[in-house]
Amino acid sequence: MNTLYLPLHFLLCSALCFQWTAALDSKELKTAVNIIWSSVNFKTILEWEPTPVNHTYSVDVSGEYSDWKTKCFYTKETECDVSNLLEDVNDTYTARIISNVKDSEHIEEFPYADSVPFTPYKQTKLGKPVIEQFELDKESGKLHVFVKDAVTPFAFPNNTFKTVRDIFQSDFMYTLFYRKASSTGRKQATSGTNEIVINVDKGESYCFYVRATIPSRKVDRDSPNSAEICTPSNGSNAIHNPAPEFLTLCVSSFRHFKWMLIRWLFGGVDHFIFPLLKTFHSFHKASPCKQTHYREYMCYFLQVKWVHCIC
Repeated sequence: MNTLYLPLHFLLCSALCFQWTAALDSKELKTAVNIIWSSVNFKTILEWEPTPVNHTYSVDVSGEYSDWKTKCFYTKETECDVSNLLEDVNDTYTARIISNVKDSEHIEEFPYADSVPFTPYKQTKLGKPVIEQFELDKESGKLHVFVKDAVTPFAFPNNTFKTVRDIFQSDFMYTLFYRKASSTGRKQATSGTNEIVINVDKGESYCFYVRATIPSRKVDRDSPNSAEICTPSNGSNAIHNPAPEFLTLCVSSFRHFKWMLIRWLFGGVDHFIFPLLKTFHSFHKASPCKQTHYREYMCYFLQVKWVHCIC
């Protein structure tokens, strides 16, 4: 009896295991579709569909001059920040979205879908520029406008973050669009530096905004326009640091990023938000937008008078 019992028990167990394996293999693991590279100032998010039901996703990225690297292991999300895998901005990358099941040894190869190629230098979009300050000198009749170069996720060896100008270098310029406050006719002036200087009439107020451009491109050459700013109406001398209209916090709880725009006027930013960001900074020093366990992106404290973070 005992001699027969063990083989029968073994056969029964084997049959059950075979049925479980077959059931696992027969599950339809949906492959990713609508794979999109979403990239602003080299902050690059990969997005796709659909939301997984009985599986997870992992993301592999490879360049023409680099091997496959994996990011976002076994995620239930349909987006993945792959910025740190794209630091060679002139390389052309392909992403592979793998539909998988964690700790499964019964599927030899998981299904996957590949993205279209992506070259960061040619395809990342420029974010909205920020006017850092302007100086109006009525004696010389000059208006000096200073623009802040946006930061990227990439750092120098000393851990300071590279700006878009550091990457594009001479292939980057600003255009100032300006008008008299009493007129609708606009003029423009370009500059290859952060400073744009124009001649103005004494006693006149001027309104202006800036736009960044990558001249070598045929598509996606221009950034959105910055907020428009006006000089004092009395035409007097002025050195002005524009107060931020709002602070952008980035939250990634769902498929797409949910942008929270919190408006803080004058002292509200200095007395509450900046100390809060400094606290975040002490815990999250790795990048301008540090992903946390709760899928939130906390903005890195970048400058005394303004905060700008693209997540």
